[in-house]
Amino acid sequence: MPIKVLGLMHAGLRVPTDEKSLADAKTVYCDVLGLEVDPKRGHINGIPGFWANVQPGGQQLHIMGSDGQSPAARSEKHDPTRPHVALAVDDIEAAQAELAARGIECWVYESLVGKGSKQVFFDDGCGNMIELQQG
Repeated sequence: MPIKVLGLMHAGLRVPTDEKSLADAKTVYCDVLGLEVDPKRGHINGIPGFWANVQPGGQQLHIMGSDGQSPAARSEKHDPTRPHVALAVDDIEAAQAELAARGIECWVYESLVGKGSKQVFFDDGCGNMIELQQG
């Protein structure tokens, strides 16, 4: 049975970690596109950046500073800072079970900001990473 997707949560984008690159990214996403920085992001060790609200209280762009493998990575492939799309699902446990039943390799990461949110990541078979979270 297909996983029930409730909506798009965020798209994760990588930028270099130097201050100029981060400032340039903030200029584009905030000044040029008019998006507001979400002050709830909090500090993530070794991963500078910001979350930009596309819709208040809804969809976001997660701009993550990373030069190669991040400190949160278990391997090059299992790195939550890789560019990805995050989708809200109605039942994260059922979604993980469905991926397993279909033989799709996935890996679990607990929230980067300590909210206790379970994140299930997998590749779409074409090199794109997808993140699922409880909606």
